[in-house]
Amino acid sequence: MPAKRRVARPEEDQADRPIRRRDRELTAATASEVGLRHIVDLTSREAESVTLVEPVEDGWVVVVEVVEDRRIPSSGDILALYEADLDLEGNLLAYRRKGRYRRGSGDNPYEGS
Repeated sequence: MPAKRRVARPEEDQADRPIRRRDRELTAATASEVGLRHIVDLTSREAESVTLVEPVEDGWVVVVEVVEDRRIPSSGDILALYEADLDLEGNLLAYRRKGRYRRGSGDNPYEGS
């Protein structure tokens, strides 16, 4: 006698279940990854690091340090900070370059703003 195959009912099918808002909301770690990916895609530049991840009323602010111009020696590299505004689901709402500076100069344009 062949084994009975269990047929999933619609309410059991994970793909068809309604997505609750909480399922789509980001954590700080995932907001960081998503923000970094958006900035890299938009600028076509290499990211150095995520320097800020901050929750805001309707989403997240992520700041990414990007290498804009490689120099030899690397202490001459030109870096920039980009800020990405994400909604609660990780969609990019806006981005902007906050400033440029030479690596190791200590002139971080994001400090104090």
